[in-house]
Amino acid sequence: MPHEQVAIQTRDGECHAHVMSPADQGPWPAVIFYADAGGIRPAVVDMAQRLADAGYLVLLPDLFYRYGPYGPLVPTEVFKGDVGAILGPLMATTNNIKAAEDTEAFLAYLNTRTDVAGDKAGAVGFCMGGGMAITSAATHSDHFAAVASFHGGNLANDAPSSPHRFAPKLKAELYVAGADNDASYPPAMAERLEAALTEAGVRHFAEIYPGAAHGWMMPDFPVYDRVSAERGWQAMLALFHRNLRNDKILKCS
Repeated sequence: MPHEQVAIQTRDGECHAHVMSPADQGPWPAVIFYADAGGIRPAVVDMAQRLADAGYLVLLPDLFYRYGPYGPLVPTEVFKGDVGAILGPLMATTNNIKAAEDTEAFLAYLNTRTDVAGDKAGAVGFCMGGGMAITSAATHSDHFAAVASFHGGNLANDAPSSPHRFAPKLKAELYVAGADNDASYPPAMAERLEAALTEAGVRHFAEIYPGAAHGWMMPDFPVYDRVSAERGWQAMLALFHRNLRNDKILKCS
């Protein structure tokens, strides 16, 4: 289970990233992992490694590299304090558009590796990263075959950078998983997103996980829901299997 740490030069500076790969011999399809507002921390690194163990080379970039050194943050402690005061300065350094710009450098880096298979990657994002994954996959549509968003917030609002506005550019198959207890993704927003995807002819499947709360996939969150998380993992791996590794049968580790 190789685990590397690399530095990727973007338009705005040096982005540090983790690279995880399977234990067997490559090459493997690549997946870019867009983390949540909690940033890079052990739980997220473990999630990226789990995805790698399923047969992918996973690039986990630190989306807060513009901020400088931080953390690692402990979500249970963050939620006890002023969440906005703690995470706000970090989140202010990036957004959907900046993440899509950074993805140009991420893709260029993956292109330098001899252990990456195929010319299309996958993308997965959690919370904040959900909108980033969708926007990045649409911005670089020729380079992505599959993208998943888990409890992504503000996926269809009036902002110019709202992910639903990028639907006409998407060529990847999209999976969107929301929670029924999530103020950042209410039913009206879910309907607006799905309408935009349908109108644009995007292959997609969107669903709401009953009983789940925003952040249910993250094992270090107080709202972590193991049953729903396992369901999410199976849906994600099935998506990537269909689009990136249809020559092999993948099993969720």
